[in-house]
Amino acid sequence: MIQFQKPIGFLDNEDKELFQSPCPPLADFTTQDPWRILRIQGEIVEGFDALSKIGPAATIFGSARFGPDNPYYQAGVEIARQLATAGMAVISGGGPGIMEAANLGAHSIQGTSIGCQIQLPREPAPNPYQTIALKFRYFFVRKLMFIKYSVAFIIMPGGFGTMDELFEALTLVQTDKIDHFPIVLYGSQYWSGLVKWMNEQMIPGGTIEAEDLSLFTLADTPAEAARIVIDNSRKHGFLKTPCV
Repeated sequence: MIQFQKPIGFLDNEDKELFQSPCPPLADFTTQDPWRILRIQGEIVEGFDALSKIGPAATIFGSARFGPDNPYYQAGVEIARQLATAGMAVISGGGPGIMEAANLGAHSIQGTSIGCQIQLPREPAPNPYQTIALKFRYFFVRKLMFIKYSVAFIIMPGGFGTMDELFEALTLVQTDKIDHFPIVLYGSQYWSGLVKWMNEQMIPGGTIEAEDLSLFTLADTPAEAARIVIDNSRKHGFLKTPCV
C-alpha cells in the first residue's frame, strides 16, 4: 500500500525559483529565500522521518523512458527482486521506466519498495509499486535521501539525470565524503564508450587517477549486479549471512 507523503503548497518549479537571483528584491516574505529554508527543512525532516528505519537499501537509477518490453526494464525488475529477497529495501525515483521496474521488483515479493519522486512542471504519475512514496520540491533534498539511506547504487542505462546521479556518487566516494559503497554500472555495452573515454582522456589528462576507475564495477546480468551489492552488504554487516 502506498503511503504518500505530500508537502503542501507545491509551486511549479521550486528549484528554478530557488536558484534565481531576486532582481528586483522580493517584498513578500513567503517568496524570499529565508522562507524557502523553512520549506527545505520541512522536506528534509519528512524524508528523514520516513526513511530512518528502512534498514539496508540499494538505490536503482536509470532512464524513465524504458517500457516493460525493454530488456533493461526487465533486468531492473529482476535485480530489485533479488535484492528484496535478500532483505534489502529498494529505492528509486518513484516514476516510470527503470524507476518503476525497481519498485515493481521489490513490490512483487512484498519487499520494502521506496519511491522518492521529484515535483516537475510536466510530472509523470508515480508508479503504483511503492510501499513508501515521498515527493520532493528540490532535487538536492531528494538526492540527499538517495545518498543517506543507500549502501549501494545500481546505475542502469539512462540520460542526463542518470549521469548526474552517477557522477555525484563517484565524486562523493572519491573525496571520502561517503563510505566507499558499491557503484554498479549495469550493461557494459551501454557504458563502454564512457569508460573508454575516461581511460583515454581523463587519465592521460591528469584529471583522475587510474585507481579511480575501481570506484565502480560493470555487470551484465541481474544476478551479477545483485550479488555485488548483497555480498558487500553481508561483508559489512548490513545483512546477515545466511546459514549453510
